[in-house]
Amino acid sequence: MHMDSPIMLVAGLLAAYAGLIGLVLVFYKSRRTVAPGRRRPAVPQNGSTALAKLTDSAVGAINRSLRGRQLRFIQADKFEQAGVRFSLGDFLIICGAVALVGGILGLVLGGLGLGIVLFLIAPLGPLIWLNLKASKRQAKFADQLPDTLQMLSGSMRAGHSLLRAIDAAAEEAEAPMGEELRRVVNETRIGKDLVDSLLETAGRMKSEDFLWAAQAVETQREVGGNLAEVLENVNDTIRERAQLARQVRALSAEGRMSALILVSLPIVLLVLVSATNRYYAATFFTTAPGWLMLGMIAILLTIGSIWLSILIKPKF
Repeated sequence: MHMDSPIMLVAGLLAAYAGLIGLVLVFYKSRRTVAPGRRRPAVPQNGSTALAKLTDSAVGAINRSLRGRQLRFIQADKFEQAGVRFSLGDFLIICGAVALVGGILGLVLGGLGLGIVLFLIAPLGPLIWLNLKASKRQAKFADQLPDTLQMLSGSMRAGHSLLRAIDAAAEEAEAPMGEELRRVVNETRIGKDLVDSLLETAGRMKSEDFLWAAQAVETQREVGGNLAEVLENVNDTIRERAQLARQVRALSAEGRMSALILVSLPIVLLVLVSATNRYYAATFFTTAPGWLMLGMIAILLTIGSIWLSILIKPKF
């Protein structure tokens, strides 16, 4: 009988009990129940559970303690870039929960050493997800920009003002372009300068092309001219750069895939060995040379990742 058998037994029992409770709640709940709001319409109903109240209080405490502060690994506008409705406290709670789950999973699969490693590495998952979501949203914003500029130019040639053209484009465009343009319109309506709002949008979405469009609007305000024609010229330049970027991305696809495989292969092999032959993998987590090798692996993987990322991101 192995030492981790009681832990696995307890985890299995908890999972079984949770499944049974879920089945009871799903299949034996009456289908003829009346919503609480229909029973007592005048009485506000509070359906928050104790766990939800505890989570809300923890998130509020974290947000109050971090008010006015910036974390190095999470930018202030990262949640807006990703298009998620998380606060910093919500995200830190998620990272803590993921770290706890990773630590328990590592403890069950490979012992204390793997549990510590997964406890430290698991919070990187939400960070990577957030950055990937932000990058995907920014890339989609860049893809939508040429059509949006074409729409703005056509609206102004039809006699509309720039703000009205932006409002019409916000209604027609999908997310994220529609969301960002709608935000520009709302900020302008409450008194913010249009150019400032456009420049902030370009900085928030990290779009150099949109920055050119905002600077074109600013230049037209200062020196005058046909803004519709200026935007068309900017749009032509953006389309040519986008075509060149797609060619570069296609040529560097093999290098990016090679980098991903080379970086993830050691980590995947370590997890597989720990799961299939824990006594063989215990050398890495129970001896000083093993921890030294893990440290060297982490350092070399970091250096290799930075080197490969530089090689596969050509600048033009």
